[in-house]
Amino acid sequence: MTIDRTANRTTPPTPSTTQPTNGGIDRKARLQAPPQPVQRQDPATRVRNWDEVTIGFDLAAARLEAYRCIQCPAAPCQKACPLHNDIPRALRLLEQGDVLGAADVFRRTSNLPEICGRVCPQERLCEGHCVVGKHALPVQIGKLEFFVSDYERRTRRGPPERPPSPAPTGMCVAVVGAGPAGLAVAEELAVRGHHCTVYDIWPEPGGILVYGIPSFKLAKEIVAEKVAALRALGVEFVCNTRVGRDVSFQELREDYDAVFLGTGAGIGGELGIAGEDLPGVFSATEFLVRANLPPDKLPAGLRTPLPPARRVVVIGAGDTAMDCVRTARRLGADEVTCLYRRTEAEMRGREEERRYAREEGVRFRYLTAPARFLADARGRLRAVLCQRMELGEPDAAGRRRPLPIPGSEFEVACDIAVTAIGYGADPMWQNLDGLQTDRAGLIVVDPETGRTNLRGVFAGGDNVHGPDLVVTAIAAGRRAALAMDRYLRGLTHPSAVAADEHVHPLCTARGARYCTAGMGAARW
Repeated sequence: MTIDRTANRTTPPTPSTTQPTNGGIDRKARLQAPPQPVQRQDPATRVRNWDEVTIGFDLAAARLEAYRCIQCPAAPCQKACPLHNDIPRALRLLEQGDVLGAADVFRRTSNLPEICGRVCPQERLCEGHCVVGKHALPVQIGKLEFFVSDYERRTRRGPPERPPSPAPTGMCVAVVGAGPAGLAVAEELAVRGHHCTVYDIWPEPGGILVYGIPSFKLAKEIVAEKVAALRALGVEFVCNTRVGRDVSFQELREDYDAVFLGTGAGIGGELGIAGEDLPGVFSATEFLVRANLPPDKLPAGLRTPLPPARRVVVIGAGDTAMDCVRTARRLGADEVTCLYRRTEAEMRGREEERRYAREEGVRFRYLTAPARFLADARGRLRAVLCQRMELGEPDAAGRRRPLPIPGSEFEVACDIAVTAIGYGADPMWQNLDGLQTDRAGLIVVDPETGRTNLRGVFAGGDNVHGPDLVVTAIAAGRRAALAMDRYLRGLTHPSAVAADEHVHPLCTARGARYCTAGMGAARW
């Protein structure tokens, strides 16, 4: 495997002879330490396999990178993390060589640190608020979370053991959706003694982690290990099951003491242009699912292999669009083109993903919008008729509105076209009697607890706040799990809501004095 090393490794700088501050932290010396290179597969190699592109740090590089953290007293990186991971503490332990201790710190507030380290847009969250970033490149927090979590998995041969569950409470919870929010809820309730049954429409648990994120960004075995760990905690998974088709929502409410709805927002948007129903035109979800998983992991209707394609067009500008163009290259397409109706400055996805796509040979056409899909004599897709655009006044979101240029139509030949223009809520929830939803079909909840307007029913993740991040779904699941635990304990002991109910079992087992559960913020 060829490895791309973007810089030479360095040794830690000689400590300054000036008196260090903050208990031995010489911030001046740390700010002079250069960023460490991240090992990655080179583009020519990685387009021929489905392995993760990022190889990451080794131990020496990870410790050197952790040394760059200046241990800010205010820790803006921690505040910017939706889970409020104690990043300074984790990086200090890593710098000192206590890798498992650092991994423990991340896992205290995150159910899926090995996944967040891979897929979080750290440049908008922790790294985007890193004070070191005002002077040089920010500390590579995400890659360090990636490293310590993987080190822990390799050392302990799987996810770490959770503390012994308390005596079973006798309470049973139905979790609808086995994505990030649902997995977080199931774990947090299981370690508190409640029995959880997770229902999911797909053949395997994991939701978007398995069926939405390609293997070159997140290896499937990482999710499988987490699911196995949850099963060891007593969590039960019922797959190939759709609420409203195979089991009714009312049945769940009657059979379980509480219900959590965490089905995400997986309904792909439509362009609404002629030819969208032609053979060869796919939604992003269908394209990614059929390309990234073997037939035995797919529902019966999606097991047919994708048709071979030399030329692929992807319409969209977010991370899902980048997943599609990069997947197309790995499927063997020679010409892969991404169409976007604005300029790169307006794209909302990660710059890193666009850079990877360019390195892998993807072509971008900006200020270009699809007008219709064109068929050949056999009725199959042959091209996308496009129209050039120009930017007008800002819209309600502050982005300049794309306006068509009359007479600027042109064709882009293709064998497959993929629409990756966003996701919406499952309309099923709008049709349930009594469950309150908004005009977009998103479930209305108390933001602090995830409570819906129905007794015993909670919700969190993308089906509440719309398409967002894995980490925000985990945070919503953790908040809801705390509220559900209080609700369930109130059913059996309505007057005995103990003052220590906010203490997470993981924190108690490790001797922590106090751990707030709300957003996962820890005080030690």
